[in-house]
Amino acid sequence: MDARSASARSTTYRRRWWILGILSLSLLIIGLDNTILNVAIPTLQREFNATATSLQWMVDAYILVFAGLLLPMGSLGDRFGRKRALQIGLLVFGLASLFAAYAASSEQLIAARALMGIGGALIMPSTLSILTHVFPREERGKAISIWAGVSGLGIGLGPLTGGLLLEYFWWGSVFLINIPIVGFALVAGLVLVPESRDPDPESLDFPGALLSIAAITTLVYAIIEVPVRGWTDSLVIAGFGGGAVLVAAFVYWETKTDHPMLRLVFFKNPRFSAGAGAIAIGFFSLFGMVFGLTQYLQFVQGYTPLEAGLRMVPVALGIAVGASISHRLVSIMGTNKVVAMGLVVLSGVLVTITLWETDTSYWVIGLTFFVLAFGIGNLMAPSTDSVMGAVPEANAGIASAMNDVTRQVAGAFGVAVIGSAINTAYSGRMDEVVAGLPPAAAQAASDSVGAALRVASRLPAEAAAGLVEAARVAFTDAFGVAVLVSAGTALVGAVLIARFMPARHLPARESVEPGDSPTVSVRARPGQERSDGKVQGDFEAGSPQTRPTSQPGG
Repeated sequence: MDARSASARSTTYRRRWWILGILSLSLLIIGLDNTILNVAIPTLQREFNATATSLQWMVDAYILVFAGLLLPMGSLGDRFGRKRALQIGLLVFGLASLFAAYAASSEQLIAARALMGIGGALIMPSTLSILTHVFPREERGKAISIWAGVSGLGIGLGPLTGGLLLEYFWWGSVFLINIPIVGFALVAGLVLVPESRDPDPESLDFPGALLSIAAITTLVYAIIEVPVRGWTDSLVIAGFGGGAVLVAAFVYWETKTDHPMLRLVFFKNPRFSAGAGAIAIGFFSLFGMVFGLTQYLQFVQGYTPLEAGLRMVPVALGIAVGASISHRLVSIMGTNKVVAMGLVVLSGVLVTITLWETDTSYWVIGLTFFVLAFGIGNLMAPSTDSVMGAVPEANAGIASAMNDVTRQVAGAFGVAVIGSAINTAYSGRMDEVVAGLPPAAAQAASDSVGAALRVASRLPAEAAAGLVEAARVAFTDAFGVAVLVSAGTALVGAVLIARFMPARHLPARESVEPGDSPTVSVRARPGQERSDGKVQGDFEAGSPQTRPTSQPGG
């Protein structure tokens, strides 16, 4: 390493916590945008006279584009520069937010949301891959804990921020809030964040990129349509079938091409595969729960969007606290026990929701929010560290993108599954209640608790009171039944994680001598070169030609 490179690394190391602050700020707008729009939907419906389909796509256009582009964008960041990807992503996200704030129609807003998805797909994997480059192995777990805590803060504070802005400003403010954050992160990142990339990039895998976009987009689209169309709808079935075929084609191509975008051998590392699985289970449960809780707070307990957002703050605090202490717990107990503990806490708290009634005290609800989010925080950070520590730093961008894809797809699937379970259980409980209503009103009232309240507003006082109470009880019971799906999934996941996830990062491996033919090539990264010309790395290659070193790896 020459003097200039050594000086640059020294400067980066001194600035590492400032850099983490910039990365966390960049990540915050992604977390906020995942949830802030939900509380603005009624306002947007009135503003644009939007149809139910348009409202759905105001939310889903972002998710669909974001999830579909994560893997290719992570790969491009590895190749062309992660700082560059982050800066371009922030610029796109900021401009798209400005476009969204002044959109004149539902169609323009949907297009702006799709553009925001492009920016988000560049930002999110870049933050984690830059973090991996900046922090040494011994500090990376703590840094990722902070990163995960900020991610949770964004998700939890989104409803509150949206409610406050709508209370005092116009609807476009939920998008304009992104502009100052983006501006500061752009300027600070330009000065402080170092550039990093794969030092030995391979040829671009265009077929793999196209197949991954098509596969993830098709699957997410099918998942999004489930709550509206049902699991047996021909379009949904075709979406899942087509998505499965595209995933198989992607896997086949990635195993055959000489320059794969995603090295599937990473999944042979139990730290990588178990970490990704734990993240999927956590976000499946989190997004499904939040979907039901926002309706419970507003339709059953009667809170306004602002009041409901305020009451979900314990979710943000719980994730932040859980993530912040998880690094210390991992050093004592090991990753597998901490992640399994988080899943057990998640499962146990979800079961207690079955005891809720229509007038359950907020002290019970708030405590439930905090403890549940605390469990999720304790699985998010260690699982993310497990995934990132299982791959060479040269591939940090694609590994980060894989981590993010897992979150998004599992979260969308959680909403679809829990939403469908709630709808099915609710409708079954409302059949007798709506029997005396006109057919159209009966159909609406049995579809959702929100529709039942609207039907009740047009009925005589006594009949309205009966329908409202029945709908609230039916939804509360249905929500209690639905969360058992998440609770069971989390409990099974806890058993599997405790059994199969290694407690610590796997031993570092040395590269093979020139002329050998390893199963996986592990490229050196700055600071890893040894005096004998070999390389030590974090990635468990599993090659018979490699041998363990005496030092623990990442």
